Amino acid sequence: MATRLRSAGTRCTVIGGSGFLGQHLVEQLLAKGYTVNVFDVHRGCQSDRVSFFLGDLCDKEALLPALQGVSVAFHCASPAPSSDNRELFYRVNVGGTKAVIEACREAGVQKLVLTSSASVVFEGTDIKNGSEDLPYAQKPIDYYTETKILQEKEVLAANDPENNFLTAAIRPHGIFGPRDPQLVPTLIQAARSGKMKFIIGDGKNLVDFTYVDNVVHGHILAAEKLQKGSPLCGQAFHITNDEPVPFWAFMSRLLTGLGYNAPKYHIPYGLAYCLALLLALLLWLLRPLVTIRATFTPMRVALAGTFHYYSCERAKRALGYSPVVGLEEAVARTLQSYPHLRRARA
Repeated sequence: MATRLRSAGTRCTVIGGSGFLGQHLVEQLLAKGYTVNVFDVHRGCQSDRVSFFLGDLCDKEALLPALQGVSVAFHCASPAPSSDNRELFYRVNVGGTKAVIEACREAGVQKLVLTSSASVVFEGTDIKNGSEDLPYAQKPIDYYTETKILQEKEVLAANDPENNFLTAAIRPHGIFGPRDPQLVPTLIQAARSGKMKFIIGDGKNLVDFTYVDNVVHGHILAAEKLQKGSPLCGQAFHITNDEPVPFWAFMSRLLTGLGYNAPKYHIPYGLAYCLALLLALLLWLLRPLVTIRATFTPMRVALAGTFHYYSCERAKRALGYSPVVGLEEAVARTLQSYPHLRRARA
């Protein structure tokens, strides 16, 4: 109740509020009594409690109307990593974020919370209980992540308490949940095409998967805790379910929960990685003649075959964070939300 009273009447803007994470964030903000503006390239679910502003976030002038009279802005707009569009990644994640920062300052927004990614410190090798003190990846796993690093640096460097502009970044990992357009649909598409038969490595590598409500919870806590003089200003925070799980056990749970077979054949990690590198080289050589988008890439092999899970201790201490939905319940809710992807019985 205290949170509801504290936030009642507070106006905030969710940039990217029509996307997967953005929709869940908007819903939770409304439930807590916030008044919400949404800025996006397309209109999301209709609500008489939300004001929609359509436009390109790279255009500062288009952003300004959505930020007038707003105390908090959440920036969770980003192209889908799977789009593999380098120009778009840089334009939106870097150029667009600079425009967001400029527009927030001009409109008098006091707080900006960015949706970053835990992958900004991941280079394709094991990370076990990694903290925010890890350096940014010198060799990011892909260009999308490279632009997320640049984006996070811009937002954290913009923290300016003297001019009443405070920033923080939330680093989720492996977001999933109802309405997710990426993880579960992509997994089921692969299963339907016969591509989910092999386990890369020994299957023991632990990974964080984070339920969308927990990611939202982290964002709202950051916005509410950001205060002038607070040590969390200009900082990044890992937000996960705090329950690292074997990657292939998690994938198998999703597959079997929707009626598909779990992968059962093992392929050594080193062999899989070498094959993915060879395939990438072959496609590069063929590029002048034909363009083929590979689904079996070194980056995906690394994500599937290495340890990469992160500590939430900083978020626990500074934000008072703890997951609001446990992993087992999160998986159950997610599976229930995809009846259309369930395998039809023979």
